[in-house]
Amino acid sequence: MIRFYWNEEPILSNVPTYMLYRKVDFEFAMDHLRDLVVKEVHGAGGYGMLIGPAASGEELEVFRQRIIAAPERYIAQPTLALSTCPTFATSGLSPRHIDLRPYVLSGKDVEIVPGGLTRVALREGSLVVNSSQGGGTKDTWVLAE
Repeated sequence: MIRFYWNEEPILSNVPTYMLYRKVDFEFAMDHLRDLVVKEVHGAGGYGMLIGPAASGEELEVFRQRIIAAPERYIAQPTLALSTCPTFATSGLSPRHIDLRPYVLSGKDVEIVPGGLTRVALREGSLVVNSSQGGGTKDTWVLAE
């Protein structure tokens, strides 16, 4: 999108994504399943995914069999170290993992609005920010002239 709309090179790289229908990607994922996040290509809301570092041996094996049965249904990515922000929890103020969804207004012109929607993993230690999986949201404001 940056190249298309601004004719510039992105500053940040995309997360490496392994397409498990490709033999080399499949083999890599099978060898590194404990370190990866695996998602269904048509999944949504955090359902049908595996977070390797948080999974039990049994969960890893069940997911491994799903991938073997239908590798075209899955992608894998490295587990990211999401930022945290102070969040009110039952125990008081506590760090929770977050990701940011910027707002982009598209019409005759394209404008990136200062701020966005921050998705929050409300469960302590969780990396899942989807609201359907127990996550929450925060407004994010960028103060600028």
